Amino acid sequence: MSPKPEPKRTQPPVVYQLRIELQQLQPLIWRRILVPSTIKLAKLDRVMQAAMGWNNSHLHEWLIQEQRYGIPDQDWADEGVRDDRKVTVGAVLTDSVDSFTHSYDFGDGWEHLIIVEQRLEADEGRNDWPMCIAGENACPPDDVGGPDGYLDFLEAMRNPQHEEHLDYWRWWGGPFEATDFSLNAANAAIRRAR
Repeated sequence: MSPKPEPKRTQPPVVYQLRIELQQLQPLIWRRILVPSTIKLAKLDRVMQAAMGWNNSHLHEWLIQEQRYGIPDQDWADEGVRDDRKVTVGAVLTDSVDSFTHSYDFGDGWEHLIIVEQRLEADEGRNDWPMCIAGENACPPDDVGGPDGYLDFLEAMRNPQHEEHLDYWRWWGGPFEATDFSLNAANAAIRRAR
């Protein structure tokens, strides 16, 4: 009689606590999210954009340990970009990864620094799905023109006498408060993105 094979030992599910910081603006615009190791990088992009307040209407790219991830362009033979729809968060966020970057909207040039704050054991039903747990300040509107365009937008929105105030007001659809952040709204957007 041959011995029974030992059962495979599986790693316990991991949840990453990530702090996302939008670069080049003060005061700092940031979010803290929890994501399971099993989701794909492409899904992390949607979760992150929902938590920040972006509308996911532009291309994105990750840079993790000198490797680029995103949506490979068929028209460019060797861009060096791995398909983020085929790679899980747990596969790329090894123990040696403390931070990485995310670019959104190559025209506006938004850059995010993502800090791996903690690797937590998943607690089923409590922290094993994507969620936002903290944050500060409103995300700039999509298509506002990057950091410089956002500063121009804020100046015009704050000053009713500014020559572009009414145009921006109509474009945005009303007032804009740069310090607004709603945890409930961020999580509702994440639920819609899931």
